[in-house]
Amino acid sequence: MSTLLEELALLSHESANGRAGTYLDLGLGGAVLYELALAGRIGLDGKKVRVLDPTPTGDAVVDARLAAIAADKPRSPHALVDRTAKGLLPAVREALVASGALRHERTKALRIFTVNRYRSSDRNATADARARLASAARNGRAFDERTQALLSLVAAVRLEKSLFPDRQTRPSRREIKAFAEAHWVGAATRKAIANRDGANAAATSGS
Repeated sequence: MSTLLEELALLSHESANGRAGTYLDLGLGGAVLYELALAGRIGLDGKKVRVLDPTPTGDAVVDARLAAIAADKPRSPHALVDRTAKGLLPAVREALVASGALRHERTKALRIFTVNRYRSSDRNATADARARLASAARNGRAFDERTQALLSLVAAVRLEKSLFPDRQTRPSRREIKAFAEAHWVGAATRKAIANRDGANAAATSGS
């Protein structure tokens, strides 16, 4: 079974013409926390995230983050999403390229600048994820925790327009917000993205 990191990364690269979605790194940070939360390794203690069980899950990328969280001080959920996201995107992409799920392409823009693109080697690789997400969107809820987690992350990183191009079947903004915040990890991912938007806006206005 694919991990949430793999599914989110593949869906994002399919939807962005080989380029990572703007918030994919934070989405992957949220995916790690979801994997750990669903496995009972972390949980909320008041307003902080704490390690409940440091036992490795068997996934090298997730377990490296679990060890880092255990060695760190407890942090707020959105701060932990941001911290967990650091350096995660290259690691996930490299693993997907190594497995053959993604194909790395280097091209030149204006014959000067190197452009890196990562394209799906097999669109069928996300067929199951797309079918589960479509079903969840139609029914207004997912029928299993992992699909709910993936839908929450898709909503948080704003992939819904790419995954649901038909406006008639696309969830409304209210539904997207509800999906994204149905679990504390989804809410934290959404807040981390909002904080980045705010920081970018402040930097732009101050320049």
